[in-house]
Amino acid sequence: MARQISQEEMRLITKVAMLYHEQGKKQKDIAGHLDISQATVSRLIERARHLGVVKISITAPGGVYPELEEKMESTFGLKDAIVVESASNEEDTIEHIGRAAAYYLESTLKSEDVVGLSSWSDTLLAMANEMHPIEKARKVRVVQILGGVGSPTSASHATQLTQQLASLVGGEATLLPAPGVVGSNQSRDVLLADPFVNQAMRLFDQVTVALVGIGSVEPSPVLAQSGNVFPKQALDDLRSCGAVGDILLRFFDKDGKPVQSTWNDRVVGMELKGLEKAKRSIGVAGGDRKVSAILGALRGGFLNVLITDEKTATAVIENNKQENAVSNAAL
Repeated sequence: MARQISQEEMRLITKVAMLYHEQGKKQKDIAGHLDISQATVSRLIERARHLGVVKISITAPGGVYPELEEKMESTFGLKDAIVVESASNEEDTIEHIGRAAAYYLESTLKSEDVVGLSSWSDTLLAMANEMHPIEKARKVRVVQILGGVGSPTSASHATQLTQQLASLVGGEATLLPAPGVVGSNQSRDVLLADPFVNQAMRLFDQVTVALVGIGSVEPSPVLAQSGNVFPKQALDDLRSCGAVGDILLRFFDKDGKPVQSTWNDRVVGMELKGLEKAKRSIGVAGGDRKVSAILGALRGGFLNVLITDEKTATAVIENNKQENAVSNAAL
């Protein structure tokens, strides 16, 4: 049976709550003012919350979506979801996502982290462009975990992105000097024997923070113009196998199951199962084209952190709900 609280005790609880929450006084000052111990003050503040004397209400400002973030986390088992405001066009939305990813990395990067970085992603490029130098972290290494994609210009872009991020975090860059996709399995085997390629790939198991974009089967305009390695026939074949998107050029279907294709053995980079070994696997993506790909990636469990925009997150939640309803109805 709960102990009955006297009017006198309730009066003291209320007074302490007002001094602390309304007047902003510190607990030790309240204790001195009322001639009680600081431990008693702390206990009375907690009692005020428990009894409903103090009711805490959080009002999220515009452009902040805590309820949607919590919904994403609980639905897909994410460690963290960061949802930013959607813009009227894809370019500005990417900038918003990149800015949020930059702040997230600045806030969470720790000394001796090994950061694995996907070599081609417009959102990751936006992140690097928005970042400020990080001085608190020490002995950080940035590893390129996917070969350069497409033309030699794209390969150069991958190198620059890896080196740019390493410079911002005051760390050391390890490049993967190889194309993202090669012409044959034999060519891949030859590249894997290269000492510099081998040096980078040996570090994949040490990655503690993986930063990856999430691609749709249809390449972005930027990637298509860069000399996208996948011809139209290959993309058609992937779609026919049920592919909805990729991470690190490893394709998966709507349920997050890896799609087996002849292309998979020609990719030079980390495999999807490698993401599971990282403490944080961070997907950075958004926009209408990416909804199915993001949903598939989340269902596959390849990520434990997602940074996206409000419209995309809402669509992912709604699509997941609708598809689950259809599946349940079919049982």
